Amino acid sequence: QLPHAFQSGGKGTSWTIPHSSKQTSNIVPTISVATKNQKSIGVIRSSSILYADTSKIDKILMNEKNFKSAGSIDHLVPHNSGLYCIRISDIDKLPKPFNTFLAERQHNIIYIGIATESLNKRFLNQELHANGHGTFFRSIGAVLGHRPPKGSLITKANKRNYKFSPTDEQKIIKWINENLQVNWVEFSDDLENLETGLIAKYRPLINLAKNPSAIQLLGEMRKECIKIANEL
Repeated sequence: QLPHAFQSGGKGTSWTIPHSSKQTSNIVPTISVATKNQKSIGVIRSSSILYADTSKIDKILMNEKNFKSAGSIDHLVPHNSGLYCIRISDIDKLPKPFNTFLAERQHNIIYIGIATESLNKRFLNQELHANGHGTFFRSIGAVLGHRPPKGSLITKANKRNYKFSPTDEQKIIKWINENLQVNWVEFSDDLENLETGLIAKYRPLINLAKNPSAIQLLGEMRKECIKIANEL
């Protein structure tokens, strides 16, 4: 979908994106996505990074044709840095009033995030599988009505990163796999600013930080979870 991009090794190999309309050696960082029938391709990192065309990254990341079921990507997500986006297939699968909040935004995007080191670790394992402290996982769990075990953070150094019980975690993971669609773009340059711009543009339902339309109710739910997890 990118003008002048080419695969020097043929179909199935990494894409190179020239700086200009000519296929020269001046390249920007390669971006890649996983198609339904192909694992994500590698990332070429140039020692001379010129610029990132954010509009093209936006177009690829948000293209609904590139999204896959959250339950089908375990062996597709790469160990490279990048951006990811999460949509919900049916907004009415969200509890009230969150389904109404999303309907008012006239899209089905619920979260946008970045992985500065590994999409596999941050996006797949932490955010979708609860292996660690994923911000999205904690938030969607709260929205779905789950709460952490009382006092579960009392002995922990970090008093904010609450977790749900193993039983509740499995319920949340099952809901995620059945209801969410995901996409990602491998990229390494200026991730923070890219994330900031995308969140400001799309106002994803579950993002609180950087979101001009952050939902106060979600913030209150997260505070409630923190309070419960720190109660004696």
